[in-house]
Amino acid sequence: MDDQKLANRIACTVLFAAALGWPAFAQQSIYKAPTAADWSALAKLPDFSGVWERGGGGGGRGAAAAPAGGRGNAPARGVAPGAGARGRGGPSFTPKYDAMRAAAASAPAPEDSQTANCLPPGMPGIMGQPYPMEFLLTPGKVTIVIEAYTQVRHIYTDGRSLPEEPDPKFFGTSIGRWEGDTLVAETVGFNDFVQHARGVPHGDKMRIVERFRLIDPDTMSIETTISDPDALTVPYTTTASLRRHRDWTISEYVCEENNRNSVDTSGKAGIDSTLPGTNKK
Repeated sequence: MDDQKLANRIACTVLFAAALGWPAFAQQSIYKAPTAADWSALAKLPDFSGVWERGGGGGGRGAAAAPAGGRGNAPARGVAPGAGARGRGGPSFTPKYDAMRAAAASAPAPEDSQTANCLPPGMPGIMGQPYPMEFLLTPGKVTIVIEAYTQVRHIYTDGRSLPEEPDPKFFGTSIGRWEGDTLVAETVGFNDFVQHARGVPHGDKMRIVERFRLIDPDTMSIETTISDPDALTVPYTTTASLRRHRDWTISEYVCEENNRNSVDTSGKAGIDSTLPGTNKK
């Protein structure tokens, strides 16, 4: 394609998006270079930097050493595994969504989830994976680098508001604020891969609020509250503990490399048994 045709195509795409009123264009925030005062203010915040492991026992690093393409067990999409739950053993669904849960429970269970196709768990499941994660604090933003699936979350703390029409994503859009020594992150805008449980989708108004704070210099508590007036009768809260490992670094996790597992739309699992470098199985 020559330069003129490419320019014309880009121009048409922009005009088409404007005609549709895509909210993404109106919601883009402009990055502002931090000032010396911004960096000074950052130094006064709690130190979340470094690599953290859920549970804190050090055993998760062994799980993270799976071959490329390997995966941890996929958690329930709406509930982080291993968390302490407030409630009677799980979320309380509205009648419509409880019927969905019952229908899914009575149907044959899928052999695998979409993580077999290297799609990451959505929020907040990605935060419950048995793999380390690194917190990076810069003025106006907290970045979480998650070893599992090589995923990155951004929590914006620059004063912007939650988008009114968020772009649906695995991790949504997260806006944060500091309440004393606690980072409070509100997240909205989830795609259809995010579910409360197998066969139970989320509603359009689902919101996740996380509260990050240090219990001691190397222990972090994360309290996660899920509210969804369409699907849940009451908000659902879980808690988790992370332990900092100051001598760890995030390892490379490329699920697509030599991934021999897959799953179709019906949940049937498949495996590629072809020997590397040959056509033999």
